[in-house]
Amino acid sequence: MSNLSKVWFKVTDLHVASGRGCRVTTVDGHEYLDFAAGIAVNSTGHCHPKVTEAIAAQAEKFIHAQANVYTHDLLETLAGKLDAITPESIDTFFFANSGAEITEAAVKLAKQATKRPNTIVFQGSFHGRTHLAMSMTTSKTVYRAGHAPLPSGVYVSPFPDPLASDQEATVSASLRAFDRLLATQTAPSETACVILEPVLGEGGYIPAPQAFVEGIIERCREHGILFIADEVQSGFGRTGEWFAVDRLGVEPDIICMAKGIASGFPLSALGTRRELDDLWPTGSHGGTYGGNPIGCAAAIATIDVMSEPGFMDNVRARGTQLRDGLSELKELHPELRQVRGPGLMVAASFEDSSRVGPVLEHCLREGRLILMNAGTAGNIVRWMPPLIVTSGEIDEAVGAFAAALKATA
Repeated sequence: MSNLSKVWFKVTDLHVASGRGCRVTTVDGHEYLDFAAGIAVNSTGHCHPKVTEAIAAQAEKFIHAQANVYTHDLLETLAGKLDAITPESIDTFFFANSGAEITEAAVKLAKQATKRPNTIVFQGSFHGRTHLAMSMTTSKTVYRAGHAPLPSGVYVSPFPDPLASDQEATVSASLRAFDRLLATQTAPSETACVILEPVLGEGGYIPAPQAFVEGIIERCREHGILFIADEVQSGFGRTGEWFAVDRLGVEPDIICMAKGIASGFPLSALGTRRELDDLWPTGSHGGTYGGNPIGCAAAIATIDVMSEPGFMDNVRARGTQLRDGLSELKELHPELRQVRGPGLMVAASFEDSSRVGPVLEHCLREGRLILMNAGTAGNIVRWMPPLIVTSGEIDEAVGAFAAALKATA
C-alpha cells in the first residue's frame, strides 16, 4: 500500500530513475522521449550540466537564506538578469515558489496599488489552484469543483474563438463583451486589474490575437486598470521569445513568471515597475521560501544558457519544424482540426476529444513518447518539449504521433 496521496492526476504510470536532455529513463531501464517537459518546466532539458553545476555549487554555501532575515548575494543578481530580459518598463522583482503564488501576489499588488477590489480574467484561463487562483481559473470545472465558496471579486470575460472563420469579428465581439462587463458587473472604478495569459495554457494553447490584446490594454489605460501578463507557462523562451508579450510588442504593468524560469527548480517571480512596487506596503506580502538561493542559482544558470547564441533560433526553428510536420498529418487525418501556437508551445486540435486518449496512450506505449492533453473538452494534444530539442527528436516525436493516428483511426 502506498503512503502517497491519490489526489494527483497521473499522465503516465512511469516510475522514472533519471533524466537527461529530452529523455527520461525508468527504473527498469526503458527510455522515453519527454515532450511534456514537466508541464513546460524543463526549459533547458532534464539536468542541464550548467544548471546542475550551479545548484551543486550553491548547495555548499546556503540551502535556505530567508529573505526577511538577511539578503544573500544571488537575489540582486537574479533581479538584474530579469531586468535585462523582461519588457522595458519592468525593473523591480519579487520572488516566490510557484505560478499560483505569483499570480496571487500580482493581484494583491494590483489591489494595493489601485485601492480597488475586483479582477477580470478570461474564459479558458488557468492561473493556479490556490483559492484565489482557483477563482481566476476557468479552463475546466475539475479545478474548482468541490472547493466552493471561492473568493469573490473575480469576473470572467470571453476570449476570442481560435476556430472562428472571421477572426476580426470574434475579436470585436470579445472586446464588446469586455466593455459590457465593465458597464454591468464591475465598474472601472472598482476594477484593480485584468490578468491575461498571452497564450492560453491549460485552456488549449490558444494565442491571444494582437488586436484583442491591444484592445484590452487600451481599455486598461483609459480606466486606470492594471494589465497583468500571466507568463507562467508562455515565458522563458517557450514561444521563441523571452516572453509572449515580446511577440505582441506590448508592455504589461505586472508580469508573472514561473515554470521554465529555473529549469525545474521551484521558483517564481513577479516583475513590475518601481512606482507600483512602492505602493505595496512593506510587510504586506512575503513568503518563507521566496528567493531561495538554490532556486536563484538555477534561474541564473538557466538564463545564461538561454542567452547563448542560437538558443532562441533553435526554439523558433524546431517550432516551425513541428508545426510543419503536424500540418502535413492534418492533411491526411481530417479529425485534426487545427495546428497552432508559437515557438514550442504547439497545439494539435482534434474534432473529437475521444480520439485524444487512445492517441496519447499509443504514443506512450508504442512510441515511448510522453505527451499531454489540454483544453476544456480535452481535445487538444499539446507539444511542449524542452527548448533544447533537436531536429531528430522532433522527427521522432512526429513519427510516433503519425503512427498513433494511423493505429487508432
